[in-house]
Amino acid sequence: MNETLRYGMKDTLKPDPASLPFTRIAVLGAGSWGTALASVLARNGHAVRLWARRAELAAQISATGENADYLPGIALPPGIAATAQLAEALAGAEAVLMVTPSATLRAMCRAAAPHLPAGIPIALCAKGIERGTGLLLSEVAAEELPGHPIGAVSGPTFARETALGHPTAATVAFPFTYADRLTPTASPAARLAMSLGGRAFRPYVSDDLVGVEVGGAVKNVIAIACGMMSGAGFAENTRAALIARGMDEMKALAEALGGRRETVTGLSGAGDLTLTCSSATSRNMSLGMQLGRGLPRAACFEGRPVVVEGEINAISVIDLARKIGVALPICETVHAVLHENADLARSFSDLWTRPIEAEPRALALSLDHPDHATPLPFGDRP
Repeated sequence: MNETLRYGMKDTLKPDPASLPFTRIAVLGAGSWGTALASVLARNGHAVRLWARRAELAAQISATGENADYLPGIALPPGIAATAQLAEALAGAEAVLMVTPSATLRAMCRAAAPHLPAGIPIALCAKGIERGTGLLLSEVAAEELPGHPIGAVSGPTFARETALGHPTAATVAFPFTYADRLTPTASPAARLAMSLGGRAFRPYVSDDLVGVEVGGAVKNVIAIACGMMSGAGFAENTRAALIARGMDEMKALAEALGGRRETVTGLSGAGDLTLTCSSATSRNMSLGMQLGRGLPRAACFEGRPVVVEGEINAISVIDLARKIGVALPICETVHAVLHENADLARSFSDLWTRPIEAEPRALALSLDHPDHATPLPFGDRP
C-alpha cells in the first residue's frame, strides 16, 4: 500500500455529471467499521485517507495492507492511505465519514474543525444520542461544525462482512435544502451514495436524518433486551415480539422528534434492528446474552473492557424519552437492569405483564394483564 497516496490520482470514473461522486474522501476512525467503509470507497476507485488515533496502527496498515487489530486476515484494497495526522487526513477532502464512538464525537469534531475544508459534507457513522444533552449526534456535530452539511450513514452492516465484499445495503441521510430538492442528484446524500455504491454495496438516499438517527440509537438498546431474553433461555417467539414492539418504540421516538415513522421500517430501522437482534456477532446482543445467563456485568466478555454502544445509549435514550414524555417500556427495562440494579427476571416479568394495549394507537385501550402478579418462568424452560 502506498503511504504517500495523494488525492486526485484516481480519475478513471466517468459518472453521470448530474450525480458526481466524491472522489477524495477522508474516513476518521480506523476501527472495524471505518476500515470497512474505507475499503468500500477504495474498491470504487476513490482516493481515501484513513485516520487512525494511534500512529502505530496507521503505520501497520500502511506497511501490511491489513488492519490486523480490527479486521485481521482481510486484505485492504489499494487506494487507502493511513495516517495518524488529522491535518493530513483532511487536506483536500471533498467529504468526510466520521466513524468514531458516539461518546467521543464532540471531541472529535472539535479536533477536526481547524483542518476541514470549508463547507464539505460530514457523514456520521456512529449511532447514539449524546448523554447529558439529549442531542442527536447530528445536532452535536452541527454545534461544533457550523457551515457543514451534516448527515449519517446507517443500516444493517457488520463491518467484517462489508469488508469482505458481502452484499450490503445502507441508508445515506442528509437534510435536503431547497436547492437539494430542485436538483436532488447533486445533494450531499446522493453524491455520497454514488461514492459508496459499488458491486456489493447498495446505498439508499433519505432526507429524514432524524428518523435514521433514532433508529440507529434505539436498536442497540432493543438488541440488549433480545440478548437478555435469549440468554435466559427463551426462544424465537420472544425475540420476534421484542423486535416488533421495539420497532414501535423507535417509531414513537422518531415521530416525537420530528422524524417519520415510515423511515423506521427501512434499512436504518427495521433492517438494522433485525440484524443486531439476530446474531451474537453484535456486541449489544452478546452483552444481553451474557447478562441473561446470569453473568455479572464485570465478568462479561471475559472481563475485558468492551465498549457496548447500547449500554451507553440506554442512558441517553431514556433520559431523552422521559424529558419529552415518550413511553419506551422495553428500553426502560434494559435501562433498569443495566443502570438501576434492577433484577433481570423481575423486570422482564413486569414488562410482559404490564397493562394490555391496542396496537393501533388510535384505539385507546388499557386492560390489567390477567397474570400481572405471576413471574415469567426464568430458569424453568423445557
